[in-house]
Amino acid sequence: MIIRQFLLAALLLTVIGDSYAQQKRGRVRDFGITIGILPTGQNNAITDVAGVTVGHKTLINGADIRTGVTAILPHQGNIFQQKVPAAVYVGNGFGKMMGISQIEELGNIETPILLTSTLNAPKVADGLLDYMLSQPGNDKVRSVNAVVGETNDGGLNDIRGRHVQSADVLQAIQQATAGPVQEGNVGAGTGTECLGFKGGIGTASRKLPASKGGYTVGVLVQSNFGGILAINGAPVGRELHNFYMQQPVDSHKVDGSCMIIIATDAPVSSRNLKRLAKRSYIAFGNVGSFSSNGSGDYSIAFSTYENNRIPYQQNEPVGTTSELGNDFMSPLFLAVWEATQEAILNSMFMAQDMTGRDGRQLKAIPIDKTLKILQKYNALNHNLLPKAITD
Repeated sequence: MIIRQFLLAALLLTVIGDSYAQQKRGRVRDFGITIGILPTGQNNAITDVAGVTVGHKTLINGADIRTGVTAILPHQGNIFQQKVPAAVYVGNGFGKMMGISQIEELGNIETPILLTSTLNAPKVADGLLDYMLSQPGNDKVRSVNAVVGETNDGGLNDIRGRHVQSADVLQAIQQATAGPVQEGNVGAGTGTECLGFKGGIGTASRKLPASKGGYTVGVLVQSNFGGILAINGAPVGRELHNFYMQQPVDSHKVDGSCMIIIATDAPVSSRNLKRLAKRSYIAFGNVGSFSSNGSGDYSIAFSTYENNRIPYQQNEPVGTTSELGNDFMSPLFLAVWEATQEAILNSMFMAQDMTGRDGRQLKAIPIDKTLKILQKYNALNHNLLPKAITD
């Protein structure tokens, strides 16, 4: 009898342990999922690009408010006075991104990049303008190109309430830090949905070997789009019976948006930054998106290379910059392709179940079931990266 009770107790503990393990959230690498061949930076985050910081303001109030703001700062100085080279690639333009035309025209960014929900974008821009005009040295500035990206979080959030305030914008900027980045249901990703599951904020980075320049590429995403989830080629969405046009009942949200922010310390011109931004769209498809009619999909890429900053007051008519040649861009293309996929997957793996507007419930991706599918298709990789890549 004692032995039987012991065995039953052990079995119960095992079941409880398994249940806990199934509920535990983590980044994809925590579960043996390796994307690509390149090594990550120290934190596997956009903040691995020196000088870049990220801050969030998360708004979860009552039963209906599920939104927020995420701020990405390219460097820690006065960004208006020391602009950074930048470019935008529009995958599908059903979006309300602000500041795009001046980036396209001049090839630079002069404010932090802020992400939020669709109807909050003008309010966030207003808060960003307050912040920029208040910065020391900007007292005579009469024009600022605020850069604000958005996705529609109206499935879980009372989007018509437009709950983000200027104080929230300021807090997101002021709380921006280097190092590890909060992911999942935070900031601009609080109320988002991705590929039939809870979306959110995700990030990743890649470090090139010294022989390829030793540059770092970091990516941060706000995932809020539909499609048919795939991981390392495994048809996860299909196997989980959660995908667009699923029969007999299609409850899968396909319209939405994705904001992809790319940072690098390589000396890349705005022309080649646009080429870099385009490669993120390949990764967007690799995870299962086909960029629906109602999706606003934008990639913003910038370079932090200090000698290539663009001063607001140019004293000399001709400036000198460094530019990585076209023939040396391919390693960066590979890095952004890998990091974008991983950032999107991190946004989903780190997200948690959420109940929001009108009692709507949205489940996070079931990690235990997903791992079994990846094992079935031999899509897990527990091995170390090839040594040659890290040399």
